[in-house]
Amino acid sequence: NNDSRRNNNVPLRHDHQSRPTPNNINPSSSIDHPRSSKTENNNNNNISTTPATVEQQNNDEEDTIIPMRGYHRLMVNSMTSTLQVPHMTYSDEVDMTSLIQCRAQLKHHLQSSSSSTQIQLSYLPFIIKATSLAMKEYKILNSTIDTKEMTLTYHTNHNIGIAMDSNKGLVVPVIQNCQGKSIMDITVELNRLRLLAEKCTLSDADLSNPTFTISNIGSIGGTIMSPIVLPPQVAIGAMGKIQRMPKFVNDTSLEVIEKHIMNISWGGDHRVVDGATMGRFSNLWKHYIENPMTMVFDMK
Repeated sequence: NNDSRRNNNVPLRHDHQSRPTPNNINPSSSIDHPRSSKTENNNNNNISTTPATVEQQNNDEEDTIIPMRGYHRLMVNSMTSTLQVPHMTYSDEVDMTSLIQCRAQLKHHLQSSSSSTQIQLSYLPFIIKATSLAMKEYKILNSTIDTKEMTLTYHTNHNIGIAMDSNKGLVVPVIQNCQGKSIMDITVELNRLRLLAEKCTLSDADLSNPTFTISNIGSIGGTIMSPIVLPPQVAIGAMGKIQRMPKFVNDTSLEVIEKHIMNISWGGDHRVVDGATMGRFSNLWKHYIENPMTMVFDMK
């Protein structure tokens, strides 16, 4: 045994040699190891290991405390109340190609009318009207819940709140009685509310009694989100941005055509709205958007 150990070409290693010490750590390692300032100064006198003080790092700047008032306080209160809601989300994509063509024709008509030169026609009035028409079939989406009295109120009026980004934060003005308004009526009202939101001059009446809410996250650039229901409402919708995409003509063809696709996300209070109802509501809403002329037949 002794001879075999002597003839072994591999040198014997002792346990204390195999343990890394601060002096044999690879300096290129990304792991920072504590070293004493004395050791550092011995290795390189030009490197200072004295930590910078907090005052030096912050350049004497102090934290700023801002009281939350107005829109911010309303948002805190409304978002806190959403914690009691068991949310469900339903998402789908909708072909906006036909609606883009329809809007272009109506926009040209508006521009040629001297009385409507200042009105901006976006896709949102069509979205709002399609939502109102679909809620006529699925009335539970236009209801509010009272958990104290354990009641559910089906509302006759479709008061649809539109989430807007203002200089003072999120604000949700309401377009009242959408069920009785045309797309032009909704367009005019939406323009009025946007101007007031930009000036931060919305009245209490402009913010009151929403029964449903729509958020246009696509105006910023998002595609899909999980919208949060604002109690006592039981549903909310969120539009994504419109994207130009290739799509197969049908399930059996290999032919590809250009489509303009938008994602829609619906949020619901699962205590009131089930997934099947939300899905059927979304399908009807999608039918109106993809076939905008059919809205004309169901309008009053």
